Amino acid sequence: MDNHIKKVYVPMTETGFYILLCLREEAHGYSIVKKAEQLTRGEIKISPGTLYGSLSKMEKDGLIKFIREEENRKIYHITDLGTQVLELEMKRIERLYGSVKEAGGYEQYQN
Repeated sequence: MDNHIKKVYVPMTETGFYILLCLREEAHGYSIVKKAEQLTRGEIKISPGTLYGSLSKMEKDGLIKFIREEENRKIYHITDLGTQVLELEMKRIERLYGSVKEAGGYEQYQN
């Protein structure tokens, strides 16, 4: 993975993270939106403009690839590079979570 990809994608936006997470299985845009909403219990709602802009950029950068078209819907899947980026981001998130736990958690900040 080159430095340009690391610089652009790590840390990832939540949208980028959920797109790559969802594309571990072949999917089209609408199914990505629905899966992200389901995984976040409705907290993340990816707009069509954001989704298709992100898909286009990720495809150009080689993180995802177009597989085929079904009923006028483009089906995408994560690439090996996309998997590497996703794994790097998951490790970063795990490190952050570990630091929070080590520092005493977030309970001390709640009322």
